[in-house]
Amino acid sequence: MSATHILINLVGEIALLLWGVHMVQSGVMRVFGSDLRRWLARGLETRFHALLLGLGVTAALQSSTATALMAMSLAGALDLVPALAIMLGANIGTTLVVQVLSFDVTIVFPLLIAIGVFTFRRGKGTRFQDLGRVAIGVGLMLLALSLLAAAIAPGENSTTVRELLAALTREPLLNVAIAAALTFAAHSSVVVVLTVMSFAVSGLIGPEATLAMVIGANLGSALNPVLEASGGDSVRLRIPLGNLATRVVGAIIALPFLGPIAEWLGALEPGPSRLAANFHTAFNLAVALLFIGLLPLMAKLLVRLLPEKPASGDPAKPLYLDPSAIGTSAVALANAARETLRMADVVEKMLAGTQATFHGDRRHLVAETSRLDDIVDRQHQAIQTYIAQIAREPLSDQDARRLAEIQSFAINLEHIGDIIDRNITELSAKRLRLKLSLSPEGLADIDGMYAQLLDHLRLAVAVFMSSDTEAARRLVAEKEQFREMERNSTERHFARVREGRKASIETSGLHLDVVRDLKRIDAHLAATAYPLLERAGALKPTRLAS
Repeated sequence: MSATHILINLVGEIALLLWGVHMVQSGVMRVFGSDLRRWLARGLETRFHALLLGLGVTAALQSSTATALMAMSLAGALDLVPALAIMLGANIGTTLVVQVLSFDVTIVFPLLIAIGVFTFRRGKGTRFQDLGRVAIGVGLMLLALSLLAAAIAPGENSTTVRELLAALTREPLLNVAIAAALTFAAHSSVVVVLTVMSFAVSGLIGPEATLAMVIGANLGSALNPVLEASGGDSVRLRIPLGNLATRVVGAIIALPFLGPIAEWLGALEPGPSRLAANFHTAFNLAVALLFIGLLPLMAKLLVRLLPEKPASGDPAKPLYLDPSAIGTSAVALANAARETLRMADVVEKMLAGTQATFHGDRRHLVAETSRLDDIVDRQHQAIQTYIAQIAREPLSDQDARRLAEIQSFAINLEHIGDIIDRNITELSAKRLRLKLSLSPEGLADIDGMYAQLLDHLRLAVAVFMSSDTEAARRLVAEKEQFREMERNSTERHFARVREGRKASIETSGLHLDVVRDLKRIDAHLAATAYPLLERAGALKPTRLAS
């Protein structure tokens, strides 16, 4: 077989291995993606808990890059020390996959593919279909490894192949650079380490070259998150840069001792495949042990080197809508949710501002409210564009529901902004233009409704973020109380009109319009709870009496 034929086979089989890893990762993300991110976001008691959590998440995803993206999406919400510990665990997690695949388990790949195909075809639209995808992915990885070994075997007797590899693997630094470049291109250290393992088993590369290329694979997998975080918020860059720094230090320490390390590991457990797998595990364990106690110091250094950027001059500019996260639905949805919370903050300012315009002459707040509504509109447009990009990706049922919830909440906030700007602000301007004053009783009623609205807005945000059924129940129940407040305020207003009180007569239309618009806003806030309560079976089909 010619060297060209061997090379073509290698490229195809490495591509098949890469596709198997992709299928496993996408299947796990569809089944557990949102749950994995929530686990990362929960309060972590110690850095050791964080390390174990990163290990488990990465072992499931088979990608430390995906774990890094999740951790980066939580930058600001997650302390830097546990975030860095998560990455130390993530690096160990990738070694578990390599350890399992380093043994001769190729005999099971036909069974895995058969089970995966059956489950995928029978479980349409369910988690079983995604679990079938995972089984197919693992089967394809094992098949690719078997084909790699068969493709490399003729190269053992090819003088051209041996001379080429000998030239490329003569220098350890060159080995590191080649493996790092391949890993960067493939976005997977698992694939590259397994490929290196196949070359080592065939005898095409020696023990020291094998270890150097494993180091290169570790460095290459740390480069992708750094480049994806660069050019944006410096806070997001701290986690991947800290992770890269730990691997660089580990590489610098290990490279001068590759010979003794190869001898020691070879004596411990003979075999080229075991040498590569064991060194991959030992390297990442050693780096974790070296840095786990130094993480607070490293976090302080990263904060000093990468300070938080001053707030942007454009408050409507998105802060969290990272395009690089689109392919990872759990991360992208979290980004969209965080940006939607920024909309809620602006709407809260609009409500507080319009409430103040009914007290005295505060014309500047009328213009400020219109400016804030422009910000809400631009934020809403950016979020909807981002959501449309997410929707083009395959989504699990859970992620599709979350996407719909984010979209609905953003739309409701945009409608609330329009009501405030086009209706309530106009009413405030009219009051100032005609020099009208609300009666003390009417003003007290409106202030009371505003206070309820602000409370309901915060409650709606809590329901949106936590999916808490009890909070959703409370939000809908208090909507009924708000309706009662609106009814009582209207009745008291008409009572004052019947009494002939001048202030109430002059401001009759103004008072009724404000109360009506506040009720409309509350209805938009209560709508946040309906999807959650509907899934919980806590909604009646109709309010009509039978």
